[in-house]
Amino acid sequence: MNNNISQEKLNEIRNSVDIVDVISSYISLIPKGKNLFGICPFHDDNSPSMSVSKDKQIYKCFSCGAKGNVFKFIEDYENISFIEAVKKCADLGGVELDLHFKSLVKDSNKYSALYDVYEDSLKFYHNILNTASGKEAREYLNKRSINDEIIKEFKIGLSLQDRSLLTKFLTKKGVTKENLIKSGLVIDNNYGLNDIYMDRIMFPLEDLQGRVVGFSGRIYNRKDTSKYINTKETEIFKKGELIYNYARSKEEVRNKGYVIVMEGFMDVIRAYTVGIKNCVAMMGTAVTKNQANILKKMAKEIYLCFDGDEAGAHATFSCIDELAKVGVIPKVIRLEENLDPDEYILKYGYDKFKEKIDNPINVMDFKLSYLKENKDISKSEELAKYVNNVIKELSKVNDDILKEITLKKLSIESGLDIDFLKERITEKEEPKEEIKKEVKDDKKLKGYEKAERNLVYYMLNSKGVIKIYNNRSVFLSNPKLRRLANEISAYYHKYGEISLADFLSYIESYPELNETTSEILDLNLSDEVDLKVIDDYIVTIKDNLFEMQIKKLQDEIKKITDIEKQKELASKIADLKIQKENM
Repeated sequence: MNNNISQEKLNEIRNSVDIVDVISSYISLIPKGKNLFGICPFHDDNSPSMSVSKDKQIYKCFSCGAKGNVFKFIEDYENISFIEAVKKCADLGGVELDLHFKSLVKDSNKYSALYDVYEDSLKFYHNILNTASGKEAREYLNKRSINDEIIKEFKIGLSLQDRSLLTKFLTKKGVTKENLIKSGLVIDNNYGLNDIYMDRIMFPLEDLQGRVVGFSGRIYNRKDTSKYINTKETEIFKKGELIYNYARSKEEVRNKGYVIVMEGFMDVIRAYTVGIKNCVAMMGTAVTKNQANILKKMAKEIYLCFDGDEAGAHATFSCIDELAKVGVIPKVIRLEENLDPDEYILKYGYDKFKEKIDNPINVMDFKLSYLKENKDISKSEELAKYVNNVIKELSKVNDDILKEITLKKLSIESGLDIDFLKERITEKEEPKEEIKKEVKDDKKLKGYEKAERNLVYYMLNSKGVIKIYNNRSVFLSNPKLRRLANEISAYYHKYGEISLADFLSYIESYPELNETTSEILDLNLSDEVDLKVIDDYIVTIKDNLFEMQIKKLQDEIKKITDIEKQKELASKIADLKIQKENM
């Protein structure tokens, strides 16, 4: 049903991968019965709510209702188009794609022209750094222990003092004036079209898919009030939705099982130079809810390693709270002498920094230290303020063991009875909100309505039931279910089989069919097909159809006065009743 890709190709690509392998590369899955379960990445899940079926090759969250095949999971997890998700699967499964398919992937993104501008700009700046004009900048980077290998890995470049070099280059490539300005790399002022960046080392900034969407330009041979200039926000560059080094670090994060979150991209690059590659950065901004959810998806364990100064401690405190909102309790790495990770590694080297990573502190130990900063707790007023602040923070913690350990420390530190402190926490704790999925009340449905829904459910899972549906010429009164049943039947007629995972791809571009299918899958009926039960469903459905036809004729009789016409309709009613009896 997808207008761009043949269903046969979609099926080949989907069958080239195992949904369990793919999803387990994003989140941890635990076997439970015949399915596997994991923390759902599509809502603030604190217990394994997502089920992944190896047999059906689909996933489903029993809390938020997220469901689909492997394409849908990748599409929603990575926030990319359907076609891009299909390409990712093809790459994973080793399925060769033709030029037409590759062009579809490119055209699937309405911002492809802007991505092209940035890709061309990246090559332009990177090439300049490697010319004679880039000698001074390369020497500067080498002195900062950024060698040619790192320059190549992070695609570092250089902008020159000429204010129109990039503009001319992109114009020759056919980029329109509108897109030059939209990109944020060119400005239209009294001097005409001019480059934003001049005489700066250029660090590309990538989105979650690894596409360049911005730059950070750093001075290197002069003084300037702005050490770094970042690309302004554009249609494709939104700081609060990105995490620096996400795409490059994903595999290493999965292998290590944890991600280290830093403030700036230079911290990440520095860590990379000493072989620590599971690091990302927030680009110096406060962590947003969107970023917190992305981090939660990345790894089970999150380490915060922000700058060692007071501002870094404040950023750590804020980030802990933001992560707590999505059900994550991180660990904390604090650096001495107000050093940031870049400075710390340069001064003390790999071994000492690795020792810090191997010995993180828990969030409450960090908060105890932070809340006690600049307070004289020997004074009653300041002690009371400190205790109240700690209790406030403890009320946000769901880990009972961590809470108990912290309470004991606070009791010893303050001299207050631990039971008293526990009572104060209970007073401050707010009732926890549980995600409740709205489910239609099955009891309110009539018998034939249940029968229609259940029949379609089994049609999605059994070609035998589809054959029965076709052979018995079943008519469903619900138009949405009727359309879905007809599509299932058409799919089977065309492909000679039914696979739920492949059928979901088949209806991908039809929102109403997707919605109806989603509702049907929520029924959670037994996987075993009982032909006697199927027959009962059909009898109930057909019985209802006869009742509807009889009722319609009875209503017509009441509206007419012609005796002969009344007799004719009464005869039809009698025939329908006989047919109903002989079903």
